[in-house]
Amino acid sequence: MACGEDTPLPEKIDFNRDVRPILSENCFKCHGFDPKQRKGDRRLDTREGALAEKDGVRAIVPGKLKESDLSARIHSTDKDEQMPPPKSGKQITARQIVVLDKWIEQGAEYDLHWAFKKPQQRPLPAVTQQDWPRNAIDYFVLARLEAVGLAPSPEADKFTLCRRLSLDLIGLPPTPEEADAFASDPSPDAYEKLVDRLLVSPHYGERWARRWLDLARYADTNGYEKDRPRSIWPYRDWVIKALNDGMPFDEFTIEQIAGDLLPNATPEQRIATGFNRNTMLNEEGGIDPLEFRYLAMVDRVSTAGTAWLGLTVGCAQCHTHKYDPIPQREYYEVMASLNNADEPEMDLPPPDAAAQEAARKEALAKLIAALPEKWPVPAESSEPSDEPERPVAERRREALDEGFVKWLERERARTVRWTTLHPVEAKSNLPLLTVGDDDVVFVSGDMSKSDTYELKFRSALRGITAIRLEVLADERLPKHGPGRIFYEGSPGDFMLSNIELLSAGGKQPWAGASHSFAPKKFEADKAIDDNLQTGWSIDGGQGRNHEAVFNLETPLADAGEFTIKMLFERYFAAGLGKFRISATTDTGAEAREMPDEIESLLFVPEEELTAEQRAALREQFLLGAPELAAARKEIDALRKPAEFTTTLVMQERPPENPRPTFVHNRGEYLQPTEHVEPGVVLIAGPFPPDAPHNRLGFARWLVSRDNPLTARVIMNRDWAAFFGQGIVRTLGDFGFQGAPPSHPELLDWLAAEFLQRGWSVKQMHKLIVMSATYQQASRATPELIARDPDNKLLARGPRFRMEAEMVRDSALRASGLLSEKMGGPSVHPSQPEGVTEAAYGNPKWNADAGEDRYRRSIYTFMKRTAPFALYSNFDAPTGEACLARRDVSNTPLQALALLNDVVFLEASRALGRTLAAQDGSVDDRVRTLFRRCLTRPPTDDEVAMLSKFYVTQKERFANGDLDAKALAGEDAGDVIECAAWTALARALWNFDEAITRS
Repeated sequence: MACGEDTPLPEKIDFNRDVRPILSENCFKCHGFDPKQRKGDRRLDTREGALAEKDGVRAIVPGKLKESDLSARIHSTDKDEQMPPPKSGKQITARQIVVLDKWIEQGAEYDLHWAFKKPQQRPLPAVTQQDWPRNAIDYFVLARLEAVGLAPSPEADKFTLCRRLSLDLIGLPPTPEEADAFASDPSPDAYEKLVDRLLVSPHYGERWARRWLDLARYADTNGYEKDRPRSIWPYRDWVIKALNDGMPFDEFTIEQIAGDLLPNATPEQRIATGFNRNTMLNEEGGIDPLEFRYLAMVDRVSTAGTAWLGLTVGCAQCHTHKYDPIPQREYYEVMASLNNADEPEMDLPPPDAAAQEAARKEALAKLIAALPEKWPVPAESSEPSDEPERPVAERRREALDEGFVKWLERERARTVRWTTLHPVEAKSNLPLLTVGDDDVVFVSGDMSKSDTYELKFRSALRGITAIRLEVLADERLPKHGPGRIFYEGSPGDFMLSNIELLSAGGKQPWAGASHSFAPKKFEADKAIDDNLQTGWSIDGGQGRNHEAVFNLETPLADAGEFTIKMLFERYFAAGLGKFRISATTDTGAEAREMPDEIESLLFVPEEELTAEQRAALREQFLLGAPELAAARKEIDALRKPAEFTTTLVMQERPPENPRPTFVHNRGEYLQPTEHVEPGVVLIAGPFPPDAPHNRLGFARWLVSRDNPLTARVIMNRDWAAFFGQGIVRTLGDFGFQGAPPSHPELLDWLAAEFLQRGWSVKQMHKLIVMSATYQQASRATPELIARDPDNKLLARGPRFRMEAEMVRDSALRASGLLSEKMGGPSVHPSQPEGVTEAAYGNPKWNADAGEDRYRRSIYTFMKRTAPFALYSNFDAPTGEACLARRDVSNTPLQALALLNDVVFLEASRALGRTLAAQDGSVDDRVRTLFRRCLTRPPTDDEVAMLSKFYVTQKERFANGDLDAKALAGEDAGDVIECAAWTALARALWNFDEAITRS
C-alpha cells in the first residue's frame, strides 16, 4: 500500500522498498549506471560509489549523517548546493528526506533490486483465519490483509463465479443453461469441474492468444503509409493451438524466437517464428530498406525486453539506460543475437498437395493430348469439283501438319546457338551472389534501395552479338521469384533499371532488346534506355522462367575479359534472385518462351529426330499456336504455378554470409560504430554455458531457470488478466522506475511454482482461479473504498471493463450469432462505412456474409492504419508496437457504440426475433433476455422495470412514434413485436454489467 506523508516510518528501513524508489526517481539520472550521463563522477546506484571519497567528500558515511554529503544536500536550501537541483523539476518530500536520513543512520545498506534476484519460494506465512485459504496464494494475500486489520470478502455467488470464470478462461459468457447446471450442482467439486471443462475448451486458446498477440504486435497489414495486406494468420493460429495444447511456456518461447534453428524443424516450428515477423514493413519506393530493417530490429529488441524481461530495454538504444543496469553495448548485443536471420515467405501447401499436383499433371496431359482435335478445320474450296468432300479429321490433320512444318521452319530459322557464360567473379554492393556449378547465380542476403550486380567473364568467343539474361524461378524466392521483391505489391518481381556490357573498349552500346514476357510499359528495352526510372519487369509472370536478349550495336570482336553490370533501382529491394547469362555470335537473336531442351532440338536435323523428340517439338508448337489460343485457356490456367497459403517466417543466414551488428551512436542508423557479437542483458544472467550464441541461445537464455525475470513477468501479466492489475502494476517495467510488487513473496512463489510445474500456463491458471482470493465477491464496501480504493490488497474480487474483443464476442454469443469456426484467414465483420477510407488508397471494407460475419473477434482482419472501429473505441491496440497493458477508458462513444454499432444492432435484432417467436409471458421472456445478456437471474424489480420498458416501446412502435421496420429489419416477422424486443436488447447492452467482468 502506498505510503503517504503521514504514514509512520517502518522501524527498519528497507533499501528496495523504501530507498531505491526515492533515489531512482530523483538521483539515478545524474548519478546512476551510465558514466556518460553521470554528473561530478558521483555514483549513488551502488554502495561502493556512494561511499567513495571525491574531493575529500563522501556522499554517504554509514551511521554518520553530519559527514554524509547526500544528507547535507537534500536538506540544503542553497540553489547551488541543493539536490536534486531546482532546475531538474524534481523535489524530495519531507518524508523522503526522513527516510534517507534514517537509512544512513542505520548503516546505508544496499541490496540487489528485487527483480534481479532469482525467485525463491518462502514458507507460507502464518495466518489467523485458517479456514479461508484454499491454496498457497491465499496465505500470502490473507497475511497481508491481517497485517493491516482487514478481512477478505465473502465468496461470490455461483452465477457471478460462472460468468467470471467463463469470461476469464475462454473469453465468452456462459449460456443460461451452463450457468444453471453449475448453480444447481451440489457436489463439492462442482467449481473445479467447471474450471477443468473451460480449460480444455478450444475457446481457451482463442481467449489467451488474443492477449499474447498484443505483445506480438500482430496485424494483417504491413503498417506505415501503404499498409498493404500480409499473410501471417497461420502464426495467429499457431499461437491458439499451442495454448490449447498446453505447450510449456519455455517451448512456446523457443519456437517463436528460434523454431527454425531446432533440429529437424517442423513446418509448425517455422511458422512460430512469425513472432518477430510481425514488425511493420515500409513499402514506399523512396525509403532505404536497410534503415527500416534496422528499425524493425529496434522493435524486436524492445519487444523481447517487454514480453519476456519486463524491462524498458528500448531505452538503451541511444545510450546506456539512465536508471536500470543495461549498458548500450548490451542492447546491441541482444540485437546481434536476433539479427542474423533472413526473412522469407514460407509456402504452406495443403496435406494433399502431392495428390493435387499429380491430378493437375494428369489433367494437363489429357488436355494437351486433345489439342490436335481442337485445330480449326479449313473449309473446302468453293469451286465446283467432282471429288468427294474429304473427311473433317483428314483436313484437320493436314492443316495441323502444314502448320507444324511452317512453325518448325520458322523457329529453326530464328534459333541461335547460345553459350552459357561462367562468371569468374560475381559481386554486388550488398547482396551475396553465389555461382552454382551450372553457372546459375543465386542471390541472397540483404538488399538496398539501389543494388548493383557486377559479373566478370572470360570468354574465347569472337564476335559476340547478343547477351541473353535468363531469369529463373526458385522456391526460395518470394512467390518463387525470379525476383526478390518481398512486399505484397508485386512479390517475386524485380526491376532491372539498367544493364551494361563493359569491355577493354569501354561501354558497349546496345542496338535493341527483346523479352519473352513483360507487362506493358516495363519491356526489356526499358533497361537500355539510360532512364533509371524505367526498366524490365515480369510482374504477372512470377514463378516461371523468362528471358531477355540484349543485342549489341557492334559485335564484340575479341571478347576476352568483359563485365556485365546490372542496376536494380526503381523500387527498393527490387533485385533479381536467380539468373544465368549466355552469349551468342549468331545474328538476329531474340527472346522467346522456349525451354532449353526444346531449343536444342531445333538444331537436330530433321532426319535425325526420334519419334519422341518430334512429339516434344509438336507439343511445343501446339502450346504456342495462335490458332489454339481459345482452346488453351484451361491449359494455361493449369500451367500456372500452384499458389499456396503463405506465412512470414525467420530463417538463419548461412555461415558464409553472416550479418554484422554494430553499436549505433545515439541510436542513429547512419552512425554505426563498434562491431558487437551476440549477447544478452547480463543483469538477468549470462548466456547459458552450453547455448549457441544466436537466436536459439538467446531464446534458451530467456527461459533459463537462472533468469530471474521471465517467470515473474509472465505470472504477473497473467495475474493482471485475472485481477485487473498486476502484483507489479507496471506490467512492462520491472526495473528501478517500475512499481514495487504489492505482494513480493507471492509473486516469487508463483514464479518458482511456474518453473516447478514445467512452465505449464494452464496449471498456473487453474491454481489462480481455484484460490479463495479469486473467488471473492467484488462488492466494494465503504470501508474498502476508504482504506484500499485500488484493491491492491485484494480484500475483494476484481471488477473491470471487458476487453474490446470480449465485448463484441459476448454480444454475438448471447444473441446466438457467434460462429464456432476456428482458424483460417482473417475475416471482415460489419462495421460503419468509411472507417477505412481515410487510409492509403481509399480501401473499402467489404463486410463478409454468412458465418464469417460473426466469427470471434480474434479472427477479425486487423489493418494497422485503419483499425476496426469498435475495437479501437474499446481501447484495443493497432498492432504497431508491443503492448503489455491496454489502457481502459470510459467514454460517451462507447455507450453510443453499444446502442448503434452494427454488431449490437444485429445481435439485438437476432434476440428480438427469437423472443418475439417465443411462447410465454412478457415477464418470462424478459428473464430469458436478461439471462442471455447478463447470466444471472434478474430481481423482481428489474423484471418489472424492463417489462414496462418493453410495453412502452411496443406502444410507441404501434402508434408510429418510432419506425419499427428500421429497427427490426425489413425481413422481420411481427415487425412491431420484434422491434420492441430489439429495443429492449439494445438497452441491456448499455448496462454497465453487460460489459463488465465482475
